[in-house]
Amino acid sequence: MYQKVKRMTATMRIIHWVNAFSILAAVITGLYIANPYYQALIAEPAATKYVMAYNRWVHFIAAILLDVTSIIIAYLYFFSRFEKPVKKIIPTGQNIKEFIEVVINLLTLNRRKNFDSSHLDSFNAVYFTILHILLLLMLFTGLQMYVWALYHGESSIGAWWPWLLHVATDWTLWVFGGPYGVRTAHHLMMWLIIAWVAFHIYYQVWRTIFWREGDMAIVFGGYKFKKVKKEA
Repeated sequence: MYQKVKRMTATMRIIHWVNAFSILAAVITGLYIANPYYQALIAEPAATKYVMAYNRWVHFIAAILLDVTSIIIAYLYFFSRFEKPVKKIIPTGQNIKEFIEVVINLLTLNRRKNFDSSHLDSFNAVYFTILHILLLLMLFTGLQMYVWALYHGESSIGAWWPWLLHVATDWTLWVFGGPYGVRTAHHLMMWLIIAWVAFHIYYQVWRTIFWREGDMAIVFGGYKFKKVKKEA
């Protein structure tokens, strides 16, 4: 017997898909910006000079969307009326125990399942927090590389914009050891995010198969199903 359980609001599902497509667009265009791999495929030579500009524009828009959704997610972590993920990442005894049980459940192929899978568990809460941290680091390193083009200290909207970017991101030069380190860190975090996405998709399919609670349907309809025991 199954009971329908709400797991994601409409807002959360919209944010999920905006993030998914923004990450995809940012990866494709970011790889092109680093190494124009499909420049030779363009039939019209006169159009090639615009390709890099279009890629940079799409990359910038994707990054802005990720930044905006990250701010919304950060707010929802603490103030959501539906579910506050921050409660699951606090290292309390209960959260640590649940985290370990979820890992054991995964490693034993669902042979042991001593936690309630009808709500957000500590493992997923921590896993998604790692993604948001990576996206935040991508934001700062990306803006640091962006401000390099504004070396004269001016922009189309005034001198305050380059100044603000330097104040917000110059610390990445110190942390990562200069411009080359910032670029390398930005590129490395892209691969970490790709690896994160790969495991995320795998794990959602895994849960759907082993738990048989319809977890894959959550990002489409917002609901899954919880197994309940029949009353005698």
